[in-house]
This record gives sequence, C-alpha cells and structure tokens, in this order.
Amino acid sequence: MTRRTVRIAMNGVTGRMGYRQHLVRSILAIREQGGLDLGDGDVLWPEPVLVGRREHALRELADRHGLTEWSTDLDAVLADEATDVYFDAQVTSARVAAITKAIAAGKHVYTEKPTATDVAGALELARLAKSAGVKHGVVQDKIFLPGLLKLKRLIDGGFFGEILSVRGEFGYWVFEGDWQEAQRPSWNYRAEDGGGIVVDMFPHWEYVLHELFGRVTAVTAHVTTHIPQRWDEQGKPYAATADDAAYGIFQLEGGAVAQINSSWAVRVNRDELVEFQVDGTHGSAVAGLRNCRVQHRSATPKPVWNPDLPVTHSFRDQWQEVPDNTDFDNGFKAQWALFLRHIALDEPYHWDLLAGARGVQLAELGLKSSAEGRRYDVPELSL
Repeated sequence: MTRRTVRIAMNGVTGRMGYRQHLVRSILAIREQGGLDLGDGDVLWPEPVLVGRREHALRELADRHGLTEWSTDLDAVLADEATDVYFDAQVTSARVAAITKAIAAGKHVYTEKPTATDVAGALELARLAKSAGVKHGVVQDKIFLPGLLKLKRLIDGGFFGEILSVRGEFGYWVFEGDWQEAQRPSWNYRAEDGGGIVVDMFPHWEYVLHELFGRVTAVTAHVTTHIPQRWDEQGKPYAATADDAAYGIFQLEGGAVAQINSSWAVRVNRDELVEFQVDGTHGSAVAGLRNCRVQHRSATPKPVWNPDLPVTHSFRDQWQEVPDNTDFDNGFKAQWALFLRHIALDEPYHWDLLAGARGVQLAELGLKSSAEGRRYDVPELSL
C-alpha cells in the first residue's frame, strides 16, 4: 500500500460549521477510516493544518483531536511548499482576500459558500484560479444529502413525467438572544458583517435547482427583516440590519417554476427543517434532508372540497416512503472525498468557483428584485 499525504490549510475551523462538518465529520472521519482509497493500493491521507485568528482556540482544537499543526499566520502557511490545499470556512467578508492569496501561492482551493459578497468578486476568483491552473471547488453539500439523493434517483428514473413545479420550505425559529441563547452567531444578522439569509441560502437554492431540475433563468423575491433587534453573544442588544426571511420565485430552464421560502423567524410544522415538494404529471415527491416520500398518479386519491365536513383521513398517510437502497455517507465528507480525488487523480469535478459564482449571482439578483419590486432575468455566467 502506498500512502500519499495531502496537506490542507483549514481556515475557519473554530467556527461551528468549519469544525463540525469539515474538520470532524469530513477530514478527521476520512483519517479514522484509514484515509481515502484511491484504488490500486494507493491511499490519500489528509493532513490538516488548523488556521485562524484565535491562538487559544486553535491550540485547544489541536489538543482535543491529537493534531500537531496549527497557525495564526495564514501567509506563512501558504508560503510553505508542503501545503497543497487551502480551505476557507471564514466569514464571507474575509473570504475573497484569503482565497486570492492562496491562488497566488499556487494552492488548490476548496471553500464554503458564498464565495464572495458580490458576483464580480466571485467571478474574479474563478478567473484567477483558471489562470493559475489550480484546482478549485465550492461546498454544495445539500445535493449529497440522502433525501435529495433519493429525489435525484426518482428524477433519473423518470418517476415524475414532466416536472411542473417545486415548492421548498426552509428555516426555523432562531431565538433573539435575550431570554434564550441564539442558535446562530450574531454576525449572521448584521449586513455590514456579511450576514443575511439571501446571501446564505440563495446560493444553496441555486445549485439544488440547477443540479436537479435545470438552470434558474429568472428570479422574483421579497426579502425582509422580521426581527429588527437581537442580542449578541455577550447579551448586548444590536440592530439586526440583515434580512432574516426571503420568499423567492424561480423560473427554471424548461418551464418549471420553483417557490422557496427561507426564514429564521418561522416555527417548524414539517417533518424536517427543509422540505421540497416536486409535482409532475406522473407523480409527486416530498424530500427532506434524509427522507423522501412519493405519490404516484396511479395511487393519487381524489380529494373533494367540502368545508362543511371534517376531514376523516390523513393526507400524509397516502404517501409512500422511498427506501434507502444504499448506505449514505455524510454529505460534506462525500464532497470532500470527490474533491480530493479530483486533486489526486484528476477525476472530473464541476462544483467549482464558477458554480459558486452562480450562487452569488442569484443572491445578488434576489436582493435587487426585492429592493426594486421587479422580476430579474438570470443570465448565464462565463469566464
């Protein structure tokens, strides 16, 4: 067996997402399974170098997981020829400068989304990476989740016939922070720090819709801030200047329409925190993060509107669960494995910085649509 080491500078792993999903459940999980099997007896071994601004936090994480390499000096880590990959899970406002440095240093780049605060910056990163000849990828984790993989299986199998519409509901109540601690960091609700549900979630909706149903060709959105005041991690009140809810209509290539509500100010009355209902001429499905239920046209009941009589049956019970039929890995880990194989074996990989720019573009146009009260076409992006 030949073990090949890939050294990954991981910037932002002291944050919730960078730590849980990327460090622990992806990179360390790959190490726990003995590395990434490349075939023919070759194994790729990821060696993380923890990078951040808080020395004590980095040292504590390294000690907790038996890691030896960490640094508060990003420039020094990027200047090290032994560093192969730069990963970014920082706040969005710090991302462009750091990725630009990494590309200039000749490092492959893998990053959380959104890749930039505006589409011009996102496209520039894609151009820089292409010019430098480095490999690059953007986290698009939701299409690797069990529920959406099952939905993709249905689409590929022709279950729906002609797809007519997609309806998505996402979100939950994020506590204001005064009488109960908020579940999300306070910067998420300050526009000046890169917060906002549109810049956070519209990039997700772009790749979910693009990968499963077709490119988004137009957007109409209403964006608002339902909770105008929140309390930060120190218990101090602050003005919530970023949007916490967005209601979007997306026209898709081929004629289908998607409607997706995103909100941090909604109480959950659904089976999962995100659900997509897909309706087609031959059948419908409701997919969440893990589960997926279907109703074929041959098994569709005939509801009759009669408000004078109570409903005597459960509509939910008329749907059938889609079986797993396989073992599903963590979605973040699955995409990390594909990116690492892309680096090591040059296998095809299309979730790149240009794909990330499409997500930033949709968020930018969604905000413009809401501000101006109009529908916006979404042009195709190219380098």
